[in-house]
Amino acid sequence: AAAADGRGRPKFVAGGAGGRMALVTVRRSPAGSGHGSPTGRKDEEVSRRSQLQRRHSFVMVKGAALLLPEEEKLETVQEVPPSPDQMQSQQEQHLQLMMGLLRQEDAIRLAVRLESTRPHRIRYLLLVSTEELEGNSETVLLGVDFPEEGSARCTLGMVLPLWSDTQVFLDGDGGFSVTSWGQTRIFKPISVQTMWSVLQVLHKACNEAVHNNHFPGGSALGWAEWYQRAIASEQSCINEWLAMSDLESVRPDSPALFSDRPTERELMERKIRAKLRELMATADLESITSKEIRTELERRTSCSLKEYKEFIDNEMLLIMAQMDRPSKIFDHLYLGSEWNAANLEELQRNRISHILNVTREIDNFFPALFTYLNVRLYDEEASQLLPYWKETYHFISAVR
Repeated sequence: AAAADGRGRPKFVAGGAGGRMALVTVRRSPAGSGHGSPTGRKDEEVSRRSQLQRRHSFVMVKGAALLLPEEEKLETVQEVPPSPDQMQSQQEQHLQLMMGLLRQEDAIRLAVRLESTRPHRIRYLLLVSTEELEGNSETVLLGVDFPEEGSARCTLGMVLPLWSDTQVFLDGDGGFSVTSWGQTRIFKPISVQTMWSVLQVLHKACNEAVHNNHFPGGSALGWAEWYQRAIASEQSCINEWLAMSDLESVRPDSPALFSDRPTERELMERKIRAKLRELMATADLESITSKEIRTELERRTSCSLKEYKEFIDNEMLLIMAQMDRPSKIFDHLYLGSEWNAANLEELQRNRISHILNVTREIDNFFPALFTYLNVRLYDEEASQLLPYWKETYHFISAVR
C-alpha cells in the first residue's frame, strides 16, 4: 500500500489497498515553534533553515491516523507545488491543520474522528505526546473542532492529561469514557475500526502513565498547560466535549435548537412560572394548599389552568427547594444544593462565576455562563474526596 524511494523511506501515497488504507507523510516546518531567530543571522542561513522540515508518517484509514516511528527528524526538501493527482484528501488536510495546533516538540500519536451532535461539525480526538523527555512518555488527549467539512481552520476545545489513575470504560453505546483525576470525558468514534485503533493506543498510554507515576502537582505533564491556554473553540463545541453520562438531573434542551419562536404552551408556562414565584414569595406557605395556589393563579391570569395542574405542582416543588438559600461560607464561597445550582437568578444575584459540582448524578446546568469543575462521585459514605483536594482547593482559591 506504499511506495518507497531507493533507501526504503515511505513517500506520499494517495490511495491504498482497495482505497481502505494509506501511508502518508506530513511535513512540519520548525519556523512556527515560537522561539524566534537570533538577530544578525545571515540571509543564506535563514534560507537554509527554512528548508529543514520535520517529517511525520501516518498509517491512515477512514476516520483515523496512526503515527509511525520516524527514521530521521529533519530532512531538506524543495518546495514544489503539488500536481493535481497529489492533492490531499480531506482527512489528510484535517491532519495537516491539526498539526498546526501543536507545539513544535509535540507529536500526534493518533487522530480519531468522532461523532458530533451537529451534522455539519467535524470533531477529532488527538492523542498527543511530547518529544522533550526521553524514555518517559507523557500523553494528553486533545479535542479539535472543525466548523464544517471543508473548513480551512480548526480550534482546540478540550484538554485532558492522562494521569496514573486514568481509567477507560466502554459505554455500551458505541463509545467509551476516559476518567483522569476526577475529570470524565466521553468519546464516540465514527466506526468500530477507529474505536479499536484508539483503545489500543490509549491503553498503552495509560500503562505508561502508571509506570512513570504521573500525578497532578508533580513534574510530569506541565506542558499540558500550554494547550489549556490555547482552547479557542466556540462555547457550544466546548459544551459537547464536557457532556456527561449517567445523569439523573439534566439541564433542559434549549428551545433555540428546535425553533426560534416559542410555542403557545411555552409562553403560558413562562407566564405561570413568573406569577407563581410572585405568589409564593408573599403567601403563607404553612397554611395555603396547592389547590388554593392554583385557584389564585387562575384569578391572576384570568384563564383556566386545569391542563397545567401537573406543571404547576412541579414548579411549586422546584420553587420551594430554591427558596432554601445557599449557605454563605466566605465572601467568595457559597455552599448550595442542586436546586441552588439550577437557579440562574440566584446565581447571578450572588455574583457566582465558578461552580464546583461534586456529584455524579447532576448536570452542569449553565455551561455557557459559568466555569465548572466536576468531581464525579456518588453522594455516599464510601466516596473518597481526599484525592481531589488539591485540584478543588486551587479552583476555589483562584476565584478568591
